Amino acid sequence: MLSSVNYSYWELKHYFNKFDFIVIGSGIVGLNTAYNLKKNNKKCKVLILEKGFLPHGASTKNAGFACFGSVSELIDDLNNSNEKTVFETVKMRWDGLQLLKQNLGEKNIAYKGYGGTEWFSSKYDYETNLDKIKYLNKSIDETIGLKDTFKSSSNFVKDKIYGAIKNKHEGQLDTALMMNQMLNLVRSLGVEILNNVDVLNICSTKNAVQLKTSIGDFNCLKCVVAVNGFASYLLNKFDVKPARAQVLITKPINNLKLKGAFHFDKGYYYFRNIDNRVLLGGARNLDFETESTDKFELNLKIQKKLELFLKETILPKTSFEIEHRWCGIMGVGKEKKPIIEFVNNNVLAAVRMGGMGVAIGSVVGLKAAQLISKS
Repeated sequence: MLSSVNYSYWELKHYFNKFDFIVIGSGIVGLNTAYNLKKNNKKCKVLILEKGFLPHGASTKNAGFACFGSVSELIDDLNNSNEKTVFETVKMRWDGLQLLKQNLGEKNIAYKGYGGTEWFSSKYDYETNLDKIKYLNKSIDETIGLKDTFKSSSNFVKDKIYGAIKNKHEGQLDTALMMNQMLNLVRSLGVEILNNVDVLNICSTKNAVQLKTSIGDFNCLKCVVAVNGFASYLLNKFDVKPARAQVLITKPINNLKLKGAFHFDKGYYYFRNIDNRVLLGGARNLDFETESTDKFELNLKIQKKLELFLKETILPKTSFEIEHRWCGIMGVGKEKKPIIEFVNNNVLAAVRMGGMGVAIGSVVGLKAAQLISKS
């Protein structure tokens, strides 16, 4: 049953008729799912429903890191998960980055392969992680065929940081360009996208799915839920919860020497150069409880810590002004490996990107499309 909105014959015919597939969420995963569904079956009808006027989570709010894991982050993952899962996830991230560049073109997303560098503030932390390089390089080589991924680096602020380790295979990109390219690609195939549609409930029968939304009911044969950090609203059975990330960016800085993607403190801090500015985000580990939310609000405690880190560690001898602050919502769980699983015969979940949506989203979308198509 439709809401009381005055829909025309044309609107009912084209938007409320039954679709083959409906994807909930127009972020990186949702767009890639729809793209692969339509590319491999041009006659099928595919619709994307998006809650916001832009993707509602982190796809247009992330820092634009094309990375797959710093040394301390991977070691921390290995302390909390088994080796097989950790390196399977690393492979998915790497494969996802290659697929992203292949689908969209490096130039079209302003991809720069400057590498990723992790900073360590103490001798103990640096040497402890340096000792793990041989093991990690061997494991990554065996998993995805990349040799000598990590090595010691001198790219750090000497009076504030003790040492650094570089991953030469990482890079950075322009988040808005990436999403615009993906939107254009999906629309060029004939995928319909409706924004400002909040999906309230999923009703699945043996042969079909009905979505109750803020503007009326939509019907399809199969549905993919790709809302990541907001998954708990529609799916209660999976280990995924929202995680808010705070970000700030400076005004342009003359003669900025910082170049590349940088990590600190197990990946909880991350910063990079963009348009002669420094973009800095993270510090969620200062206030996990408050940041385990899907509310788009600035956390003053974390924003102050980020600004202090920028002033004392990243740019200790450089004057700067903060131009803008924002936040995004990620999806995390006990493990970082994405969830691509059926809720029932007609509904598939593709969620829990673990803060690595840029890297892993393309391959998760591909796998989601393959699974729902085969079903």
